[in-house]
Amino acid sequence: MLPLEGIKVISVEQAVAAPFCSSRLADAGAEVIKIERPEGDFARGYDAAAKGQSSYFVWLNRGKESAVVDLATKEGRAELEALIASADVLLQNLKPGAMDKLGFSLERLRKDYPKLICCTITGYGDTGPYAHRKAYDLLIQAESGLASITGGPESASRVGLSIVDIATGATAHASILEALIGRGRTGQGADIRISMFDVMADWLTVPLLNSEAGNPPKRMGLAHPSIAPYGVFRSSDGKEILISIQSEREWKKLCAEVLDKPELPNDPRFANMVERVRNRVLTDKTVGDIFATLTRDQLLKRLADSDIAFAEVNTMADLTVHPHLRRIEVETPNGVVAYPAPAAIFVGEARHYGAVPAIGESKATSKAPARAKSS
Repeated sequence: MLPLEGIKVISVEQAVAAPFCSSRLADAGAEVIKIERPEGDFARGYDAAAKGQSSYFVWLNRGKESAVVDLATKEGRAELEALIASADVLLQNLKPGAMDKLGFSLERLRKDYPKLICCTITGYGDTGPYAHRKAYDLLIQAESGLASITGGPESASRVGLSIVDIATGATAHASILEALIGRGRTGQGADIRISMFDVMADWLTVPLLNSEAGNPPKRMGLAHPSIAPYGVFRSSDGKEILISIQSEREWKKLCAEVLDKPELPNDPRFANMVERVRNRVLTDKTVGDIFATLTRDQLLKRLADSDIAFAEVNTMADLTVHPHLRRIEVETPNGVVAYPAPAAIFVGEARHYGAVPAIGESKATSKAPARAKSS
């Protein structure tokens, strides 16, 4: 038996943040009913990378049922009311105030359904000057300051995936699980409010505190602001390898066993971390010049034998064939799609992943979703 079997979740959701959360609830056995407008969640049209379907939608909507509800009509609102009345969790990420205008204010829902756990995702929260602004992932990356510390010296940059949406969905997931545990003890539901800006501000605590202490972080690409050598160096055959030297012991091992320069730590310019960071250009050039004389295979062997922390700077093509990539197979309206498995492994408890629904597809309108094999 899965831990959330018997839990019913109504998710008035779109795009990424709320669907990320509800997909994880579905993985754990919850009955998740995704409320879609007649034309469907607009994320269904983001791309066509998954057998002609949106990669976002296929990733984030497995295991759910789709209920088409036109909330612009009286009948649609009555249908949603009936669903909420039977639910344990209501999750929603519509624009601020939208649910209130439809007659589903949190105050009213909490009064009518005291055991209901409500989780509301917004861009900036309920109050403050930006509360009614539209908020999307990249906008919050910029507004929070994340983009200002991402990329190289030449310009700010976005993180290469929807990190704000994903972080917000993960926060919502954890918060709902907390509330379910709390309800099991008290019998009372909860009113959870999560803003994308708050989530990202929380994650930015370390660079923020450093900035307020007079040491604002600089954009350094794949380098580290306070550690050297910690960055990318190129082999003689053009492969990029990222190394991380965290201690003096590791620095001495790198010099002796990888660079074949055991005398380098005696140079006062490289004698400790402070000096290596102060002389970063020279430090990196010294390491880089020696790396450039060795092939990728030679470097990987020396680094591994010396127990130096390293990684190759891989592409998505490299990830496709990576020896540590685990996949699941999920049924979709256009056939089976294989993609990366959820990170948590429950030892001795094989997980099965439900199908991705077509618009309006539920257990009552289709055969039972195919079970996917984890690999």
